[in-house]
Amino acid sequence: MSESVVPNQRTESGPKTVAETLLSPSILEAIPDAVAAVNQQGVIIQMNSQMEAMFGYTRDELIGQRVEMLVPDRQRGQHHAHREHFHQQPKIRRMGSGLDLCGRRRDGAEFPVEISLSPVATADGTMVLSVIRDISDRKRIEDELRRAHEELDRRKTRELRDSQNRLALIVDSSQDAIIGKNLDGVVTHWNKGAEHIYGFTAQEMIGRPISVLCPQDRVDEIPAILEKIRNGKQVEYFESVRVTKDGRKLNVSISVSPIHDAEGRVVGASTIARNITAQKKTEDQLRQSQKMEAVGRLAGGVAHDFNNLLGIVTACSELLRSRVDSESLEYIDNIREASKRGASLTRQLLSFSRRQPVQSQVLDLNERLREVKKLLHPLMGDEVEIALLRRSTTAIVEADPGQLDQIVLNLAVNARDAMPRGGKLILETAVFDFDESFAHDHSLTAGRYVMLAVSDNGTGMDEATRSRIFEPFFTTKEMGKGTGLGLATVYGIVKQSGGHIWVYSEPARGTTFKIYFPAADHKLGAAMESQTETLPPRREGVRVLLTEDDAMIRRLTRKMLEGHGYKVLEAEDGKSALDVIASQQASIDLILTDVVMKGMSGPELVLRLIDAHPGMKVIYMSGYTGELVANQGLDGGIRLLEKPFTRADLLKTIDTVLG
Repeated sequence: MSESVVPNQRTESGPKTVAETLLSPSILEAIPDAVAAVNQQGVIIQMNSQMEAMFGYTRDELIGQRVEMLVPDRQRGQHHAHREHFHQQPKIRRMGSGLDLCGRRRDGAEFPVEISLSPVATADGTMVLSVIRDISDRKRIEDELRRAHEELDRRKTRELRDSQNRLALIVDSSQDAIIGKNLDGVVTHWNKGAEHIYGFTAQEMIGRPISVLCPQDRVDEIPAILEKIRNGKQVEYFESVRVTKDGRKLNVSISVSPIHDAEGRVVGASTIARNITAQKKTEDQLRQSQKMEAVGRLAGGVAHDFNNLLGIVTACSELLRSRVDSESLEYIDNIREASKRGASLTRQLLSFSRRQPVQSQVLDLNERLREVKKLLHPLMGDEVEIALLRRSTTAIVEADPGQLDQIVLNLAVNARDAMPRGGKLILETAVFDFDESFAHDHSLTAGRYVMLAVSDNGTGMDEATRSRIFEPFFTTKEMGKGTGLGLATVYGIVKQSGGHIWVYSEPARGTTFKIYFPAADHKLGAAMESQTETLPPRREGVRVLLTEDDAMIRRLTRKMLEGHGYKVLEAEDGKSALDVIASQQASIDLILTDVVMKGMSGPELVLRLIDAHPGMKVIYMSGYTGELVANQGLDGGIRLLEKPFTRADLLKTIDTVLG
C-alpha cells in the first residue's frame, strides 16, 4: 500500500469500544452492500463480510486502518475533504450524504463505487456508517444509454431499431429501476426493474408523469430536478421516498442524468433508482437500539438509586419494630408496606431496562390482575372500559410478578391503539386441564394450565399482520410511534416462563391474546410457608465482611447482623475492605458486598480475596441487578440479595449460604 496506515488498535484481549458493542455483526451482515463503521479520525472500527469480498482484504487487515487506503491516491484528498465536511455539517448528516469515487482493491485494481455516509451517535462521539456499493453495472448502463441515444439520430431506421433492442436488453437486465422521461417529466421508458420495484407495468406508466410515483409531500422535487436536467446538469445520488402501485412507501436511492442528442441538445433524462428500504430499516433499527439502550440505562440507574433509599427505609422499620410499643406497630407496618410497593415499582423499571433477572414467585394471577387493573385506568383513558373476569376462584402460577405486569401492560397499550374511539378491554383468567391428545396436537405437556386472556374490540388484524406480530422491530404504527419490541418482549417472557401464547384476530372484530402458564397449585403450601418471617438460629461469632458504599445502608445492615450474633467487619469500598482484611489475623467466613462501587466492584474485590480465604462464602447485594447479570459476567450460581431487603431476607440468605 502506498500510504502509511494506522496500527491496528484492536486486540483479542483488549476491551471493545461502545461503537463495536452497538454495531452488531448480525445487523451489518443483513445489509447487502459493503459496510464499514469509521470513527472521527477516519479509522475503520467495524465492517461486514461484503467489505472483504469487494476489496480483497481480510477483516484483520482492514480493522484499525484508515479508510482512505481503499481509495486511489489521486482521490484520497477528495474523500478526506468530503468526510470532514460531513462531520462539520449537521444538516447534511441528517439528510444523508453520498459520493461517487473509485475503489481500490488489494491487487491495485480500481472500480467505480458509490459511498453513502450516515451518522451513528455513540458514547465515544459521532461515528460514520459508510455503505459502499459497486456501481460498475450502473456506469456501464449509463454509458450504454448515452451511446445508444447518440446513435438514434445518426443511424438509419434499421440500425436505430437494432440499437433500441440492444438498449432494451441492457436496461431490462438491471434489477434497479431505469426510467426514461422527456423534459416535461413524462415517462418514455420503463424497465423490468422499475416494474419489480414499483409494481406498475410499462403499459401502465409510459405516457404518464413521473410524479405519479411521488407521495404528496415529495411532489415538489420533480420540477427542481427537471430544471437541472434542462440546464444539462446531472442530479447526483440522493435519497427520497416513492410510492408503489399498492400504496406502499419505499426509500429509494436516485440518480438522474440528462440525455443529449447528436447536436448536444438535452432531449430527456434517465433515472436510475434502487430500493434501499431494507437498508434504511436496518439503520433505523440500529439508532432505535441505541435509544432503547440509553433509556434502559436511565431507568436502571433511577431504580438503583431508589432501591438504596428504600433499603434505608426498610432497614429502619425493621430495627424500630422490635423497639416500639404495640400501639405503634401499625405505623411501622405501614412503612414496611409502602417500601414493598416502592420495591415493586423499581422492579418494573428494571424489567423495562432488561436488567432484572427472573424472580419467580408462586402467586395468584387473579390477585395480581386486580392490582394491575389499577394501573390500567389512567393508561387506557375514560373511553375504554376495563373488565376483569375470573372464571376460577384461584389461578396459581409460578412467575415473575414484574414480568406478568409487563405482559398485561404491553398488551393493553396495543389494545388502546386499536381502539382510537374507545372500546372494551377484557382481562380473563381460567384453569384448564389438557389431556395427552390435546397436548400432542398443540406441542404442550399434558397437565393443568392457567389461562390469561387479554381481549379488545378494536380494529383487529389481518392474516399477514398476525403472522408477524412477534417479530422484533415489526410494527404497524407510524414512524416514531412504536419500536416493534412490545409483543416480541411478551413472547419472550411467556416462553421464558414455560408458557404458550395464541392470537385470535380478524379485521373489525377485535383481538384476543390467550396465554397459558403451567399451574403451580402444588407449590402453594411450600410457598406460603417460606413467606413467614420465622428467623433462622443465631450464628454467634461468625465473621462477616460487609462492604457497602452507602453509609446509612451499611450501618443499618450491620445492626441487623450484629443483633443476630454475627461479628461484622465494615468497609465503604473495595480498597477499604482490603485494608480492613490486612489488619485482621483471623479468616473471613462470609463477604456481603455491593456489586457496583466506586474504584473496585464487588466481583473484583471477591477475586482479590478468594485465594487468601478459600473457604469464604460470597453474597452479592444490589438494587441495580443488571450490573451483576449483564456487565459483571457472573454465572447463575452466585447468590444475589436484592435491595431493599428485610431482616428475614438478609438472615435467611446468609443462613442458606453458610449451610
